[in-house]
Amino acid sequence: MDTIYYLVLVPMIYLAFFVFSVGTIIRLINIWRKPKFPTTLQIYPEKKPSWLWTLFDTFLLNSARRHNPVLWFFLMVFHFCFLLLIIGHLELIKDFRILQIIEHEIFLGKGFIGLILSISLIFFLFRRFVSPTKDLSVPEDYYLLILLFLAVIFGSEMDWARTLYGYEEMGVEDYRGYLMSLFLLKPDISFVDAPGHSFMLVLHVFFANLFLMFFPFSKIIHSFLSLPLNKLRRG
Repeated sequence: MDTIYYLVLVPMIYLAFFVFSVGTIIRLINIWRKPKFPTTLQIYPEKKPSWLWTLFDTFLLNSARRHNPVLWFFLMVFHFCFLLLIIGHLELIKDFRILQIIEHEIFLGKGFIGLILSISLIFFLFRRFVSPTKDLSVPEDYYLLILLFLAVIFGSEMDWARTLYGYEEMGVEDYRGYLMSLFLLKPDISFVDAPGHSFMLVLHVFFANLFLMFFPFSKIIHSFLSLPLNKLRRG
């Protein structure tokens, strides 16, 4: 069991970030080297300043709001909660004071942000079983959503185990020590020897690793292209 924990928490993490980084760079380079479109992709009436409207389309999902308000709502909730989870993980690395605008405990949200994110992912998953979305879906769409859902739900359960059921074997300092040891290339997973909910961390990291490795080769790579594409649409 210790060997499995080590493989997931150390070499698999390095492998996942390597595949994610190199795969994303190669994918973006290949997209950049494709032949340019001979005509403009502008579909909106010209409004100045175009960069401001580009930001509006990218971050407020204007097109989704006009065509499918329910989907737009869950997309906004998903992206907002995902941003908060990124902040929460940054705080696990170090106590960044700039993130303490509103006083809160770490981890941010105590698992409830993850719960809301999970509900959004369930919505995205089940809408793919209904036409017309079902007709446009491919297997990777389901894989991505399932992997992300499992990573999120096990991450949230780590907080629920500590706050609701009193499992205190792993706290913020344990997570910080583990993450810093990875950054310093001196991995330390001694905390997993303690009884409790360390297996949840292993499952959380395992599914997160799979998601990262799958990311560059999936359609979700569009997240890096949404801003430039919206700029093209605005002219």
